[in-house]
Amino acid sequence: MDDIRALSAQLAQDPQSLVFLRLGEALRRKGQLEAALRVAMNGLERHPHLADAHDLYARILTDKHDYERGFDEWDMAVRIAPHHTGALKGLAFLYFKVGDIEQAEAHLAAAKRVEPDDPSIEQAIAMMRKGASPPEPSAAAADSSTAASPTAASSTAQAPQGSGLDEARVFAGLEGANEGLLLIDGAGRVLGGALKDRAGTDVTDTVAAYLAGVSQEAARTAKLLGLGAWTGLSAEGQQGNVHLAHPTSGALLLVVRERGMPLGRLAILAQRATLMARRWLEQQ
Repeated sequence: MDDIRALSAQLAQDPQSLVFLRLGEALRRKGQLEAALRVAMNGLERHPHLADAHDLYARILTDKHDYERGFDEWDMAVRIAPHHTGALKGLAFLYFKVGDIEQAEAHLAAAKRVEPDDPSIEQAIAMMRKGASPPEPSAAAADSSTAASPTAASSTAQAPQGSGLDEARVFAGLEGANEGLLLIDGAGRVLGGALKDRAGTDVTDTVAAYLAGVSQEAARTAKLLGLGAWTGLSAEGQQGNVHLAHPTSGALLLVVRERGMPLGRLAILAQRATLMARRWLEQQ
């Protein structure tokens, strides 16, 4: 209960914080499903493009045996972040419940490609092949998705699993490497860099959450307009300029600079940062 009170206090101080993921999960594990549901729904209102938020909501709905809505939420999580293993395992469980073994195994296989060393996936596949129902994804999915969410280490950026490199080294040697650069994966998890607002407040996790799903939206828009694959996007703001880039299919890079930097120079800087991020990601 102390954890729940502490997390509730943090969320009350900053309603935009991603701490709602940890609070919702803590309430769910305590069996306080209605309270967990309210926390998850409020979080989704503020972060509709965050795959972990849809995953949390789906786990709570599944605990309440609302499988249809749970399926919709896990499906949305996978649309936002195709490699979200918690959502993939959740969908596999629900497909198994309705007797679609082929789809269940396909989703578990997709999860295994993302996390080949996760023993729970192999266990679920083995159980299904024996005709037994795989374990409900509530506990296992919670461990994988919430622990990997940006809030798991507060505002500290996290490197990919198994990385021997500090995330601060991603942009080492680049102009302004310590600020205005943010590298995230498809689920909105911070891989490197950090961002602060004009008041000096760390907004890394909040911005990362809003950027989750942007890559897929940009790809869809480019396709609808017949522009082919998108590689970059620049925008001017009243207080500064931004550039979005696509180092790899599963990563997104944001570069933020003062208004005085011309977009052409910003694009060149973003190109250098993109190359550095791509090399760093390939080393992981």
